[in-house]
Amino acid sequence: MAESPTPEHPTSEYPAVPDRPDAAEPTPEQPRPSGFARLLIFVGFVFALIVASCLGLRAMNVLPTFDNPFAEETTDRSQPVLLQSMRDLQRYVAADGTFQVIVDLQENRDNIPDFLINRRTLFVGSGTVETYVDFSGLSGDALKIDEEKKTIELTLPAPQQSTAALDMERSYVVAEERGLFNRIGDAFRDDPGKQQQVYQLAQQRITEAARASELDKRARENTQRMLESLFARLGYTTVTVSFASP
Repeated sequence: MAESPTPEHPTSEYPAVPDRPDAAEPTPEQPRPSGFARLLIFVGFVFALIVASCLGLRAMNVLPTFDNPFAEETTDRSQPVLLQSMRDLQRYVAADGTFQVIVDLQENRDNIPDFLINRRTLFVGSGTVETYVDFSGLSGDALKIDEEKKTIELTLPAPQQSTAALDMERSYVVAEERGLFNRIGDAFRDDPGKQQQVYQLAQQRITEAARASELDKRARENTQRMLESLFARLGYTTVTVSFASP
């Protein structure tokens, strides 16, 4: 009599089913990202979304623009211009001249080396001097008119020259030398009087040069031609202009 089959011994009628050769191999389980990594990905996504939104709103002029917080900014706190005086000019500017001077000013101390106490400034100054005739001081007998002969005799004061006016756009410091003690002193205090001294010296030199030039002669000639042309239009044939002694 045949033995009854047991679970450990399969029967011949129902043999064990072998594994299929084409069955897929089980894949190993992929590791999942940790909680911190997922948090970083979420924060990065939210940040990118906020930046994109801000750029879009800024392009549509919804949000204000944000400039460089460290950009240089100039603030003008100057006071309003105050009118100090006003006057009527009664003079004819007949000529002017532009001059240039090189000022070499040096200050030092006796018996002290230059490398300790020394200040030397090389300055190029450019200025203009005007030559004018003042008509405000004319007396009654300065003008003599002969209507029959159509002649005029005019006596004018001598031409005068103004003080040189420096053109700061064309004036500049070429070089400046300072001793050791001068550098230390300038580091703690600023002395604008030193620069003013150089400017005044340049004005003085230019004014003196203008007096030695031919500005007075040119001013006389220009004034005479101007008056001759003026009175000729009024019908006068002879115009004599003379100048008083300076």
